Amino acid sequence: MNSRTVLYILALVVVALFTWGIATSTRGGGTGDATPTTASEVLATVGGEEITRNEVETNAGAQLSQLRSQIYDLTDQALTQTIDGKMLDLEAEKRGVDRDELVSAVVDSNPPVATEAQIDSVYEDFREQINAPRDSVGPQIEAYLLNQARRARFDSLMTSLRDEYKVVNYLEPPRFEVTATGPAKGPESAPVTIVEFSDFECPFCKRIYPTLNQVMDDYDGRVRLVFRQFPLHALHPNAQKAAEASLCADEQGKFWELHDAIFEGSGGLDVASLKTRAAEIGLDEEAFGSCLDSGEFAEQVAADVAAGRALGVSGTPALFINGRFLSGAQPYDVIARVIDDELRRGGA
Repeated sequence: MNSRTVLYILALVVVALFTWGIATSTRGGGTGDATPTTASEVLATVGGEEITRNEVETNAGAQLSQLRSQIYDLTDQALTQTIDGKMLDLEAEKRGVDRDELVSAVVDSNPPVATEAQIDSVYEDFREQINAPRDSVGPQIEAYLLNQARRARFDSLMTSLRDEYKVVNYLEPPRFEVTATGPAKGPESAPVTIVEFSDFECPFCKRIYPTLNQVMDDYDGRVRLVFRQFPLHALHPNAQKAAEASLCADEQGKFWELHDAIFEGSGGLDVASLKTRAAEIGLDEEAFGSCLDSGEFAEQVAADVAAGRALGVSGTPALFINGRFLSGAQPYDVIARVIDDELRRGGA
């Protein structure tokens, strides 16, 4: 077995052990009553003129927002570990055992078994990355599966203890005040609103497109998606006109049709190609062409870009989930974790 294979299998095992022993932020449940920081908070006055938090954070840009998120993540992880330890101690005391005995009784009773079929399935899923014969990595895959089973038992124990001891997590995540204006889908009453700043010519925006579709399907009725424009002019010469074209389509009630056609298609985004796409989705060609050629929505696009920059957006896609910032083409699990946390908090 080569060193790459060993490192890969060890990484799987380490991840399993780490996530079993250390809770992630998704385990922090309950409803928080803490009041979130507002952009209008006054931090200083000069000559009687107020300097608000929004002004300071706009000047600080993305670096401050990233630092705030990192501090929150570290605090949340530490809080979760503390909560878990307290619950285990209370439950162990109630059962008349120590903490280790409690965990062992749940996790190690009736030791889990990894079947050959399960090992084969993992091997097939990661065959290209493993790049080694199945028999040579079978024991490592088996160890990974057993640790996964133990982690699932531990997670089930912690979930039941959270219900029993009525855990309430008051730690409030950092949020930005984001105006949810623009083409949208999902009910206005949805407890979770995702505001996406996007660029139609951005490959990462295209990558997150199916992910957001899956989110909207899985959280039907509970999530509202709002699209805001953020063409990166320096990188994508056709992004500006594509943004305007989407708003021209919105004027005819077909924003999402053109949006989907662009992200699902492989053609160009020059003006002629945009007009062709508009015709293919059944838009009034003359009205669409007049709208696009006149630059009718150029100012609206510019307003979205300015709003994004004020929030610290410097690249796309940029998501704000009830004001919680996620940068880049995040995987489904990351987005779902934040949504689930927001739903536990009752929306914001």
